[in-house]
Amino acid sequence: MSLMALREQLNGLVNSMFLEGLLDDQFEQLQMLQDESSPGFIAELITLFCGDSERILAELTKLLDQAVVDYQKVDAFVHQLKGSSSSVGAQHVKLACVQFRQFCEEHNKEGLKGIYFFRCLRALNVVKHEYYLLRGKFDTMLQLEQRIQAYESKQQI
Repeated sequence: MSLMALREQLNGLVNSMFLEGLLDDQFEQLQMLQDESSPGFIAELITLFCGDSERILAELTKLLDQAVVDYQKVDAFVHQLKGSSSSVGAQHVKLACVQFRQFCEEHNKEGLKGIYFFRCLRALNVVKHEYYLLRGKFDTMLQLEQRIQAYESKQQI
């Protein structure tokens, strides 16, 4: 595949992610920061975001599996994930976190394991779904960027 075809494929993927609402203009702002002096900037951000997200999702799963759930801790982790999602422009993940936090706040008011607990579990599953959908597309994006960089390196020799 030619360099131009790889770039077109990458641009098509990113454009589709914007059209689907997976990414917002924050990601576009980050793309503008990547230049020849920092060609791996976006890849590094994505890698950090995915690592942090995986850790947070594992913590949330553990917290909600406990007999007595500490909703303040749950809320703190969801808030952290919402912030990092917002920072990279992961719009669907951010919106799912907003919903999750609302259920946690409602549960804190209720105080018992009832309907809001199950809504929190469902909200966690929605966040996971949105995150893994995004991560799959990010993985493809990173693979394409690696192929483009390899192609460009060969051309410079």
